[in-house]
Amino acid sequence: MFKIWEELSKFPNHFSPRIGYYNNVLAEMKYVTVKGDYWFTSAENFFFNGEVSLIWHILQFLVLSLGTIVPLLVAIAYYTLTERKVMASIQRRKGPNVVGFWGLLQPLADGLKLVVKEMIIPRRVNIFLFIFAPILTFVLSLLMWVVIPFNIGVVLLDLNYGVLYLLVLSGLAVYGIILAGWSSNSKYAFLGSLRATAQMISYEVSISLAVVQVVLVSGSLNLTEIVLVQEQGIYNVFYLFPICVVFFISILAETNRAPFDLAEAEAEIVAGYNLEYSAIIFAMFFLGEYCNMILMSALMTIFFFGGWSAPFLSNAMFGEIIFSIKTIFFVFLFVVVRAMLPRYRYDQLMTIGWKVFLPFNLGYLIFIACLLYSFDSLPQHSLFLE
Repeated sequence: MFKIWEELSKFPNHFSPRIGYYNNVLAEMKYVTVKGDYWFTSAENFFFNGEVSLIWHILQFLVLSLGTIVPLLVAIAYYTLTERKVMASIQRRKGPNVVGFWGLLQPLADGLKLVVKEMIIPRRVNIFLFIFAPILTFVLSLLMWVVIPFNIGVVLLDLNYGVLYLLVLSGLAVYGIILAGWSSNSKYAFLGSLRATAQMISYEVSISLAVVQVVLVSGSLNLTEIVLVQEQGIYNVFYLFPICVVFFISILAETNRAPFDLAEAEAEIVAGYNLEYSAIIFAMFFLGEYCNMILMSALMTIFFFGGWSAPFLSNAMFGEIIFSIKTIFFVFLFVVVRAMLPRYRYDQLMTIGWKVFLPFNLGYLIFIACLLYSFDSLPQHSLFLE
């Protein structure tokens, strides 16, 4: 464990002040070998000595986690209200306006209804997988927020390989959907899960290739460093604009949102993979879906629009506000696209993913790599070159 940390600490991590702290902890926890047994030295100082208290740092992490999760759940609740209000306005309706002033308490009423309703489990289902699938989907959607930086130092876990962490968890989210469809013992649910799985896997290829180009330009897999590179130069959207468009369309398909919501096509397969779900376990699917939409909007902000940075403003003071405004803009685009565009056919969806986006991403990746190499602008401080 200690040797692994010593090796990891050699990598450049100029933007994570925790490295110095953990090096001090490592010095406190040097071990000695006595007849083949390992004993920690200065254990009493490590666990009980004021500034270096394990319990204190665990509590600190829990408080920071709650400080991220609770506002996120509130944002999801009022995102649903905003979506219904915007769609009603586009369709010349009023939308929710009964519960509370201007319908502001409607998300709370909906959430309370789902919590207190009876959980109905159909016959001949695999009960363990049936309940585990929505829990897995919801937990993975929350875990991806661990590496999202809202400002310099305002991040739960500043990983050097944060981009890879996100791609891995995004790939694991497919398992929750396929398990839900298979364990429901319903043809409609299983067909919806197959559609969603094929769709997500197909468009993860486009998302991954788009992210590779961002990493190539920025020279880092650390999300904070990607933002800082844009802050010191220009935003990635200016020379990766086609990739930015491809990325946005791909995250629409990745999150199963209109016009690519074929996994939930009401006219064909009733409701998709969550057909047999109700009450709190349905709410977990619902929360996971909207949490992923906000996450993808945040990634759009980080990868292409400079994260918390903005010209002519003090980023240290207003970073979180700037980051939130940019993210809300892309969340709003999700709603507008849903209200204005019709649903694609499934063959059109797959054709776009494999015959349009994949070759275009590969071609643009080669173009960017050759351009950077020609002007001797390849990143010199990248983790790949260490």
